[in-house]
Amino acid sequence: GAHQAPLSMRFSTQTYWSGLPEYSQIVCSMSMASKTPVGFIGVGNMGNPMAKNLMKHGYPLIIYDVFPDACKEFLDAGEQVVSSPADVAEKADRIITMLPTSINAIEAYSGANGILKKVKKGSLLIDSSTIDPMVSKELAKEVEKMGAVFMDAPVSGGVGAARSGNLTFMVGGVEEEFAAAQELLGCMGSNVVYCGAVGTGQAAKICNNLLLAISMIGTAEAMNLGIRLGLDPKLLAKILNMSSGRCWSSDTYNPVPGVMDGVPSANNYQGGFGTTLMAKDLGLAQDSATSTKSPILLGSQAHQIYRMMCAKGYSKKDFSSVFQFLREEETF
Repeated sequence: GAHQAPLSMRFSTQTYWSGLPEYSQIVCSMSMASKTPVGFIGVGNMGNPMAKNLMKHGYPLIIYDVFPDACKEFLDAGEQVVSSPADVAEKADRIITMLPTSINAIEAYSGANGILKKVKKGSLLIDSSTIDPMVSKELAKEVEKMGAVFMDAPVSGGVGAARSGNLTFMVGGVEEEFAAAQELLGCMGSNVVYCGAVGTGQAAKICNNLLLAISMIGTAEAMNLGIRLGLDPKLLAKILNMSSGRCWSSDTYNPVPGVMDGVPSANNYQGGFGTTLMAKDLGLAQDSATSTKSPILLGSQAHQIYRMMCAKGYSKKDFSSVFQFLREEETF
């Protein structure tokens, strides 16, 4: 069947365009003829809006999620919902997985009813979960044995960017297959960046979130100190953001309630990127640091702070709630 042809041949028409800024618009408005079904496994907080953007671009979906309730709105919209990852692999030769942890990803690919049980030769499997780079490499080996292609493509940007289709994808895998992955990812994100071999997408994501966690704690500490010294928080934020301490946590996602609109701190830390997820990503950074013998002194400290927050009732709140946590720890 058609799926036997290598992906690089099937999608060679796209390669020419990859240098152009309008690339994602071009591929997304390409003829409906190329819109064979895409499998989507994991339609949670992130997966749901991502899958909807593929639908908007005319891709029929084959959906699976551990929680049947998560699939209901796709079923109602006329998409196909199946009962295991293996069933997805049987019906689609391009599959995106968006799962919470390494263990979930291993189960979806290698489990008793996993993708690898029924994967077709030449299939493209893209994992957008944030997991251990070593796990991505292991999965890639298993997938390769079946004559299929695996790429890791974790995302940055959160639920808001997932809804608006403005995610950043960091992609690791065989470079010849990147154009094929880009066709799909360009419908869900505004930046699709090739990082290198399998696992490098995960590496980039983990390093970003390590820095984000550290800078968010630093911003919260500085803001808290300034407030206690009698500075108006809005004024302090304004000064920081025109000075050398400025960072994304201070100028785009300020953790102090009332300083900025449209961020979780303005809404009792609802939405955004949960403290549990930040603790998980810092755990991955810690594992990676151990395996590469890299010192991450502030990263380890950040990991412990977010773990402590999870134990003290902040697990569901946005990670910027570290500001509130600092304010409550009067005993320091």
